[in-house]
Amino acid sequence: MKEILKRLVAHEELTSEETENILVGITQGAYPQEQVTAFIMALQMRGISVDELLGLRSGILKTGVPVDLSPYKPIDIVGTGGDGKNTFNISTCACFVVAGAGYKVAKHGNYAATSVSGASNVIEGHGVKFSSEGDVLRRSIEESGFVYLHAPLFAKAMKHVAGIRKALSIPTCFNLLGPLVNPCRPAYQVLGVANLEQMRLYTNVYQKIGIGYGIVNSIDGYDEISLTDEFKVQTNTRERIYTPEELGFQRTKPPDQGGRRQGLRQDPGGGGDEESDGRCRRERRFRNQHDRAYEEPRGVHRHSSRELGEQEGVVRLEEIRRAELVKEWSPWGTTWRRLSPGSARRSSRQSGELRLAS
Repeated sequence: MKEILKRLVAHEELTSEETENILVGITQGAYPQEQVTAFIMALQMRGISVDELLGLRSGILKTGVPVDLSPYKPIDIVGTGGDGKNTFNISTCACFVVAGAGYKVAKHGNYAATSVSGASNVIEGHGVKFSSEGDVLRRSIEESGFVYLHAPLFAKAMKHVAGIRKALSIPTCFNLLGPLVNPCRPAYQVLGVANLEQMRLYTNVYQKIGIGYGIVNSIDGYDEISLTDEFKVQTNTRERIYTPEELGFQRTKPPDQGGRRQGLRQDPGGGGDEESDGRCRRERRFRNQHDRAYEEPRGVHRHSSRELGEQEGVVRLEEIRRAELVKEWSPWGTTWRRLSPGSARRSSRQSGELRLAS
């Protein structure tokens, strides 16, 4: 582990085999808690690569309890969470709708961590007894088209880092693993993410796993297909931004989707983020323009002088905001760490272009 930590401090990438072996070693108690903590934080500060994430995923599945539901070719619908919106259990409800439409659904979930309620809170609240027995799970999906896989019964490795994650109290690479470690390894998955950076990461992961996928993100920060704003959908074959009106719906206000705490079992955390909502609204136009730049073919486009002026203003606003950030290396995209206002102003004065350290 000492050599691994040295490499991580030097910003070197690990192979998927190396991170898989490290995860297995953690479950076997091969490393002191201090070294495991340093390993987790080194990945978090540098940014985890796709191969490293896949290796951790393989380690969790390898040390966990497998479930064979492959004859049913099930689909899993899940969100990453952490968007601070406190919505009701939208992905869980979507699972019931899809199962009612005749598809086989294998939902993987847990108790609430940062949201109002988790999938396990809802399922348990309806009287379902969690089980890891294959016969029970197969009977459930055969008779109702739906089966629920309570994560703690399957991902045995997660309990070995639970104390560290609780003590750190910040998101780590293990937060990214939740949607990837469904023990039945579903043939299809629909995933809601809270931002476009996560969308790029999971796209690369799913392409290497080789399953059918759909990733969704609402422009105003929901990890769902939301009626509060435009939303982006990316699949194996296409990528597009939709509006609620295109689908025949009226836009709603965020409070209309809120949940309520009613004695549900959950971990501390969660809560709305008004500052984040306001920032999303201010950046919406820039993000839409940024996404369309990837989707539209390169070439000459005609714009009116008014459109060009508005575009310049939007880009300048983004430059001012990002001048307060320092660019950090990340294998799947750009990550940012905030500078002090004084450092940002000096950086802005030193160059006519946006000048960022890397």
